[in-house]
Amino acid sequence: MAGTALLAASLTACSGGSDGGGDDKGKTELKPKTAMAVSVNLTGDQVKAGQPVTVTVAEGKLAQVKVTDAKGAELPGKISDDGKTWTSERNAPPGAEYKVEAQNTESQSATTQFKTGPADKVNKVAINISKGSTVGVAMPVSLVFDNPVTNKAEVEKQLKVTTSDNTEGSWGWIKDYDGKDRVDWRPKDYWKSGTDVKVDMHLNGVDSGKGGGLFARDYNTEFKIGKDRRIQVSLDTKKMSVTQDGQALKTVPISAGTPGGKKASWSGKMVIMSKEGTIRMDSQTVGLDNAYNKMVDYSMRLTWSGMYAHAAPWNEGNFGRANSSSGCVGMSDANAKEFFGESQIGDAFEVVGEGSKGNADIGNGYGEWNLTWDQWKAKSALSGAPQNG
Repeated sequence: MAGTALLAASLTACSGGSDGGGDDKGKTELKPKTAMAVSVNLTGDQVKAGQPVTVTVAEGKLAQVKVTDAKGAELPGKISDDGKTWTSERNAPPGAEYKVEAQNTESQSATTQFKTGPADKVNKVAINISKGSTVGVAMPVSLVFDNPVTNKAEVEKQLKVTTSDNTEGSWGWIKDYDGKDRVDWRPKDYWKSGTDVKVDMHLNGVDSGKGGGLFARDYNTEFKIGKDRRIQVSLDTKKMSVTQDGQALKTVPISAGTPGGKKASWSGKMVIMSKEGTIRMDSQTVGLDNAYNKMVDYSMRLTWSGMYAHAAPWNEGNFGRANSSSGCVGMSDANAKEFFGESQIGDAFEVVGEGSKGNADIGNGYGEWNLTWDQWKAKSALSGAPQNG
């Protein structure tokens, strides 16, 4: 329901008065100006959130409109070409109180206020890169949503990646390994070392669509791209090679997954997702019955389904000779310790050669690097829109 806000302070226009004598002929009586009246589409104390605010002037033209919340933060917006209507660029979020101040071209002003009610359902976002982090050149920005997102285009419009070197990249919508909706921003090519990245997610008040609910806050993060470290594992030679900034650093013998079944390694381009150190690995959690249940050192995750690079001293006799693990890339304690210490979350990790079980699903880790650039861009809900950071 639209409400009408009158002038906050009454304007009394001057009128010609008697000077106590003389002739009033020739004097013009100044008629009082009418008060400025504006209508606002949101009124009351329990307004439904997730709508833009519109302010319309009954007569004349708007010169300025200011909509601020209880903390003084402004809701940005624009006045229409005809000067009659101001519309906010963002929706009013749930649980907020706003003051509306409007001024016309005659310097008259009016004020009103409204409050939005709570959302029936709130959607939230988990961000993979924490603020202030330094990550490797293969790390995408990855956002996983608590609830379904059916208004993908509207949500994607609110996501902005800004980089220090105008890195070309694109958002792409996929399903995370746990089945939740996820959107990642991947550069066209691996990041350049030293790039500064800022991600702004203006989601407060945005409706994620049927079954998803409203977002009740904005999100942001910023991070830096570190050393250009790339790891390649050859299933054929049973060796792992490491390069940094284009220079070969080291090649070490390894043993990867046993070919020909569930214990084979995933292949293709992956990313070091996390450095988890000493963890318990239980084969039953990945569908391999009683193959193993032990503490493992220097563990670095490559997929959500449980592929790691780690120390495997129990398999030392097979390093460089045979792929005989349950899917992970194992190496000596000494090599694993050095590899763990030098590696960054976000380093590129590729497995090549015969005997793998193919590429993992995109959402089973950060598998977008296995798609061509055109294939990845096609996953954007705004396909064809400029995507430079």
